[in-house]
Amino acid sequence: MDPKRETSKKSSTEHLIADRREGIGICGWILVSLSFLLVLITFPISIWTCIKVIKEYERAIVFRLGRILSKKPKGPGLILILPCTDIFIKVDLRTVTCKIPSQEILTKDAVTTQVDGVVYYRIHSAVSAVANVTDVHSATFLLAQTTLRNVLGTKSLAQLLAGHEEIAHNIQTILDSATEQWGIKVARVEIKDVRIPVVMQRAMAAEAEAAREARAKVVAAEGEMNASKALKQASMVLTESPAGLQLRYLQTLTTLAAENNSTIVFPLPINMLEALGQKNRGG
Repeated sequence: MDPKRETSKKSSTEHLIADRREGIGICGWILVSLSFLLVLITFPISIWTCIKVIKEYERAIVFRLGRILSKKPKGPGLILILPCTDIFIKVDLRTVTCKIPSQEILTKDAVTTQVDGVVYYRIHSAVSAVANVTDVHSATFLLAQTTLRNVLGTKSLAQLLAGHEEIAHNIQTILDSATEQWGIKVARVEIKDVRIPVVMQRAMAAEAEAAREARAKVVAAEGEMNASKALKQASMVLTESPAGLQLRYLQTLTTLAAENNSTIVFPLPINMLEALGQKNRGG
């Protein structure tokens, strides 16, 4: 939103409130005078109906003959209300928790999801919250619902599952800008839960399992390749050293003997095996 346009909108709202407060006319002053005179006549009994207590977290908007008495709200503490001419509305300034019920949303990639969230907001301008909107809490609640649906409808399922914080910040910015003229300050927006159909959950689980199996096969193939390279290098080393081959043979026998099994091993010298091989070739 253009800052100049926003500033002009705020100033026009303030001028509108100021115009409402300008002069109550001769009849109005007569009624106010009579009301004040009634308070004096019935004093001190009337004091109990004229003095109101405003709590620390509340503010009071006083209307005198239907007009806002002051641009600034009254309170906290004691305020004076004239009978018959003044009425007041209390506004709670504490943070409000607005729970957005589950919304069925069609994402950008045509997947139906159900999303719910929470909006935390507070009233920072009591006059605007009373004068500019009928029910500020209901209006904020409905706007939060429609904003959640509109924003999530432009996101794919992958973006919705992975980008909770970014989406929540985007929704907060939109809500804060839209509710500024209502005197609302959106403090935080959270997306609680994203539910997808069971069929889609199974499909995503099968896809993830297939991806894991593919990665496992790649890792196993890389391990076999590395093992074959190591065996090749070991065979080259053993070929250059016959004594090393014999030591490896004895080590294998030690390993087999250490295991509790029924395998019977007959060790034969490697030289004898070589002699037998030469006789077979000579025959």
